Amino acid sequence: MSTGFFWDERCFWHGGGNYAGMLPVGGLVQPMASGGLPESPESKRRLKNLMDVTGLSGDLALRGGAEAAREDLLRVHPASYLDAFKAASDAGGGEMGRRTPFGPGGYEIAALSAGLSVAALEAVLRGELRNAYALSRPPGHHCLPDYPNGFCLMANLAIAIEAARANGLTERVVVLDWDVHHGNGTEAIFYEDPDVLTISIHQDRNYPMDIGDFADRGRGKGTGANLNVPLPPGVGHRGYLAAMERIVTPQIRAFQPDVIVIACGFDAAAIDPLGRMLATAETFRMMTRQVMTLADEICGGRLMMAHEGGYSEAYVPFCGHHVLQEMSGSAITAPDPFGDVFPLRQPGATFDRFVEHWLAEMAEAL
Repeated sequence: MSTGFFWDERCFWHGGGNYAGMLPVGGLVQPMASGGLPESPESKRRLKNLMDVTGLSGDLALRGGAEAAREDLLRVHPASYLDAFKAASDAGGGEMGRRTPFGPGGYEIAALSAGLSVAALEAVLRGELRNAYALSRPPGHHCLPDYPNGFCLMANLAIAIEAARANGLTERVVVLDWDVHHGNGTEAIFYEDPDVLTISIHQDRNYPMDIGDFADRGRGKGTGANLNVPLPPGVGHRGYLAAMERIVTPQIRAFQPDVIVIACGFDAAAIDPLGRMLATAETFRMMTRQVMTLADEICGGRLMMAHEGGYSEAYVPFCGHHVLQEMSGSAITAPDPFGDVFPLRQPGATFDRFVEHWLAEMAEAL
C-alpha cells in the first residue's frame, strides 16, 4: 500500500486579512509589503511545488477530497457557530474569533480543509492506503467548538476522528500534536473522552500562553487521556527525540489505539518566526520514523497526518519533504539547505542535561 497526499489548490486561496505579522494593521502598525498573517499559503504551496520538482509527488497517491458534510461538522461545532460563519463568509468575510480572518468563500474553504482530513483518515482506516498526509489549510488544532482561534476556523482533525467513529471505522485514537503551539482546541474537544488520547508537545507558554500545563490530564471519564509535554525554548533536535522516547512513545503504547493521528506543525523549526525551538528537517523525519515504528507495532501501521502550523516559507517545504519521504519510503531526497548550519546551533551538553531533568520529572509523574 502507498502513502496518500491529500491536497486542493483552493485551500491556498484562503485569505488572511490586512495584518502585519501577528498584528492587525492600524494605528502605529503600518502595512507590510508582503501583507497578511504569518499563516500564508506560500509555505504549503512551496511544499507541494518542491515535491513536484524533486519527483516525490510521483511516489505518492495524490488525492483530493470534498467539503466536510454538515453532519460531520455538527459532531464538533454547534449549528449556531456554523451558521454565523457561513453568513459572514457569504457577506464577504470578517473575523469571528482571535486572529482568524477570512475572506469571501472562507466557510467553504475551511470545510474543504476539514474534508481533506476526513478523506485521508477514512482511506487509511479502510485499508486503501498505508498512511496519509492532508495538506489542510486553514489549520485546525486551535479551533474550539464555538470559537475560532489562532488561524484555525474548523477543528479539522476532530471532525475527521468523529466522522470515522460515527462510521464505525475506529474506536480508540491517539492524536499527537507536535506543532510548536499547544493544541488547545483538540484538547478541549476530547478532554472528557477516554477513547481519544490527546498529546501535545509544545513550547512552554508560547500560544495560547495560559494553558498547556503538564498537570492538565483530562476530566471525568477522560482523566488520564490528555497529556501535555511543555518544553523549554531552544530544546533542539535531541530534546525533541528524547521527549518522544521518554514520554510520548510509552503513553501511546500503553493506550493501544486503532490509529495514530498527527497534528503536524513545522513551526518548531529553527528559523520559524513564531517558535524558538531549534528543530530541523531531520528532527521531523526522525519523529516520523519513531511514530511509524510504533504504529507498525501496535495498530497495523495506520498513521495519518494533517498539516498545522509552520511559517518559514523557505524551510517548511524541506521539513515536509523529509516527513513525506519517510512516510512513503521513497528514495527521493531534498537535501536540507541548512544542514550544515543548524546542527551547529543546537544546545550544548549543559542545556541537554537541563532538558533531561525536565523530561525526567514529567516521566516520573506519569
